[in-house]
Amino acid sequence: MRPPARDERGLSESLQFAVVWPLLMLVTLGLIEVGIWLHAHEVAERAAIAAVGEASGSRGSAEAGRELAADLARAGGLDDVSVEVSRGPQQVTAVVSAHAPLVLDLGLGRVQESAAGPRERVTAP
Repeated sequence: MRPPARDERGLSESLQFAVVWPLLMLVTLGLIEVGIWLHAHEVAERAAIAAVGEASGSRGSAEAGRELAADLARAGGLDDVSVEVSRGPQQVTAVVSAHAPLVLDLGLGRVQESAAGPRERVTAP
């Protein structure tokens, strides 16, 4: 009488899962990290644009633009927000620096975006 043949398919499937699952989890985590990073850049850019819009008006001020940008960046989920607004005679610039809340920060968590625009002035017709 012959012994029953061993079925080794279970072993190869277990090996596949041992290799595929960690790889699949790393890819998923990577996609989430990229999404958070892109969102952080978008929030910082929008905050800088809002700061320029607020500070460039004839009744606007650099301080009002700074406060608005900081509030927007914090509301967007950024940490350690730093905003610099420069209001010159003809141009307004804003730089927003912040830290993105990444799960696995590999040194890419710091984001910085800037915006510039003309300063509005009232002139006689």
